[in-house]
Amino acid sequence: MKISYNWLKQFINIDWDPEKTGALLTDLGLEIEGIDRFESVLGGLEGVVVGHVLECGQHPNADRLKLTKVDIGAEEPVQIVCGAPNVDKGQKVPVATVGTTLYDAEGKPWKIKKGKIRGEVSMGMICAEDELGLGDSHDGIMVLDEALTPGTPMNTVVDVEIDHVFEIGLTPNRADAMSHWGTARDLRAGLLQQEINIELITPSNTNFRVDNRSNKIDVKVDNNELAPRYCGVTISGLQVAPSPKWLQNRLKAIGLTPKNNVVDITNYVLHDLGQPLHAFDVAKIQGGVVEVKTLEAGTKFTTLDGEERSLHQDDLMICDAEKPMCIAGVFGGLVSGVTDQTTAIFLESAYFDPVSVRKTAKRHGLNTDASFRFERGIDPNITEYALMRAAILIKELAGGEITSDVIDIYPKKIEDHQVVLNFDNAARLIGQEIPRETIKSILTSLDIKINNVTETGIGMTIPAYRNDVTREADVVEEVLRVYGYNNIDFGKKLNASISENKRIEDYRIQNITANQLTAIGFNEMLANSLTKPDYINLTATLDEEQNVAMLNPLSNDLSVLRQSMLFTTLEAVAYNKNRKAGSIKLYEFGKTYHQEGDSRIEHKHLAVIAEGTVYPDHWAHNGSTEIDFFYLKGVVSGILERLGLTKYTEQPNSADIFSEGISLKMGDTELVALGVVHPKITGHFAISSPVFYADFNWDAVLAALSTGEILFKNISKYPAVKRDFALLLDEGVSFEALHATAFATERKLLKEVQLFDVYTGKSLPKGKKSYALSFTLADENKTLTDKQIDKIMGRLQQAFETKFEAQLR
Repeated sequence: MKISYNWLKQFINIDWDPEKTGALLTDLGLEIEGIDRFESVLGGLEGVVVGHVLECGQHPNADRLKLTKVDIGAEEPVQIVCGAPNVDKGQKVPVATVGTTLYDAEGKPWKIKKGKIRGEVSMGMICAEDELGLGDSHDGIMVLDEALTPGTPMNTVVDVEIDHVFEIGLTPNRADAMSHWGTARDLRAGLLQQEINIELITPSNTNFRVDNRSNKIDVKVDNNELAPRYCGVTISGLQVAPSPKWLQNRLKAIGLTPKNNVVDITNYVLHDLGQPLHAFDVAKIQGGVVEVKTLEAGTKFTTLDGEERSLHQDDLMICDAEKPMCIAGVFGGLVSGVTDQTTAIFLESAYFDPVSVRKTAKRHGLNTDASFRFERGIDPNITEYALMRAAILIKELAGGEITSDVIDIYPKKIEDHQVVLNFDNAARLIGQEIPRETIKSILTSLDIKINNVTETGIGMTIPAYRNDVTREADVVEEVLRVYGYNNIDFGKKLNASISENKRIEDYRIQNITANQLTAIGFNEMLANSLTKPDYINLTATLDEEQNVAMLNPLSNDLSVLRQSMLFTTLEAVAYNKNRKAGSIKLYEFGKTYHQEGDSRIEHKHLAVIAEGTVYPDHWAHNGSTEIDFFYLKGVVSGILERLGLTKYTEQPNSADIFSEGISLKMGDTELVALGVVHPKITGHFAISSPVFYADFNWDAVLAALSTGEILFKNISKYPAVKRDFALLLDEGVSFEALHATAFATERKLLKEVQLFDVYTGKSLPKGKKSYALSFTLADENKTLTDKQIDKIMGRLQQAFETKFEAQLR
């Protein structure tokens, strides 16, 4: 938000330099992000002086140029070549001296230099008004008052306004400060805290009077909840023309382009007092009536920018007897606005419901100065005052008469709110005790009315325009920002409490899992929880009745909350694949959302998805290892093992999102569903290659962890021993069966069985294979002897021979 310092001084008579004032505003919570210098004439006419033309003759080498001698207040007159047809001896003219910087029509600077023109020295430039930025004429040079003294700086002759503009990073809660008036209120409170008592100057409306009642417009408000207050007045016989310089300069300083006197006044009052206004051309109001109402969905309306918009049934509109004229609080219409031919206007000042304005502006993708203020909540009690202020200015600058009474439809007054501040709570929140008289003084300076004071606290009335101050904590914040955060002392000691954290914290488990996935080349993603409703048609496992639909979706593609994380992760896979990514490995922690009867339920999930090669292209490997089901299963098993969840079972998964899939369960609870995504689903996303997907039921994972116990044992002091068998087996014998038989044979000393080689080939009998097994043996209490080891290995050999007809190779 831009605040002009000169404009601010209309409300508060302060002579501080801009930097000092900016520092105080920042301390008050209106953070100054920058201070820019504004000049109504670029360059401020620095280096431009009054000159007296002493001689004027024909240039010896050019028919259209004149050779002049000009007194510019220096020791000697200077020679200047001039091409203006109206230059003549005896004139007082503006001269840009050598070294002066002027600006062209686009604002680009250029410097006056000593030079030769057609062989004659020229020591400056006699200027036309457009060359100085004082007008648009280039018919000839400016001719000044003969009484002026040569050498007088032009910026003392011409009214050049120098201003400083504060760029304020306004927080959304400070709707009360969205104007020069609001900023001045805060500044005065800060000055009072520094014992500088400066009066806040309030613009007077005593000159407002109704001239006659010859042009009344009837107003009807259909929905007082959407338009709690609506004011209007008619002004007739006015003349639309350019605004005076002072008004143009005020608007230009804050980045607005002047239009005409009527429109400029509405913009001026908006930034002056914070009240948006709108002017309608009375000649274009059909039936002499203004109706504030909603229209049928799909009604077409063309806004000021020339764009035809389709209205929503909840959009509040300002209409006449036949048509809509304006989107209330957001944007005017193309047809009903003020033009150069306008002679009478209906001036609107209103308080519209912030939520309604915000939704309408969002629906139509509009963000205007008016909607910015209405969305955050303006002062409902300034509506009529601002209307009168604007009407007075319009009469002053555009002429005309006020030809109707002020219409003020305000059936239910928006009341101020009551808050009680406890002194002990204030001291506790602030960290030190502020004197009670200081608290009372600060509250009074902020227009907060003190109703009663007791030993324990203060009862107060908060003005309606402070819609961000509704609780005791809000009042404490107000006191603290005016008192000054920098005035709060640091304590001499630091107090801290030791919190008792649960072993199973969701964020801790997520971090452990994310670290493991990232370490093996996966990237974390974050998808939008809003998605397309059509995705449920890709699978029978989702129910359309469980869709949680948005009331005001930004688009149909973002109109429901997702029931499954599969489709948003597939969108990411397709996006990356279209950009030639060869190895796509992604994971996301997120939620799914379900409507179950009258309840809405959220479930936590971890989605892991992979496509392409295990490794991206690299010199160390050719990237030809394709991701397959067993790779994904290994990733999933690794995560569960890292979390200590090893006692799960595998069961087939028949869900139609998988062409092949399994479920990993603990009891009847599914921890993970994983498999190959069905081609009909991947085809919908234009993915032709296999995609592997795992869906962790994160709620079930956390529940399983919370019920599990951590088991540990000491590391043995005695060495382990390894022995190997090379077994000739039938092709149908699995390692799992051998593993189970080994531990059934030796439960106490056998610690681990590993398969480290598999061989099939022509050198083996038909139907046979060779397994190389490694057995790790250890005793926790002593070192094993060769006799014990041989005895155990003998029993294992016998068990394999008996059960599997195995042969030692």
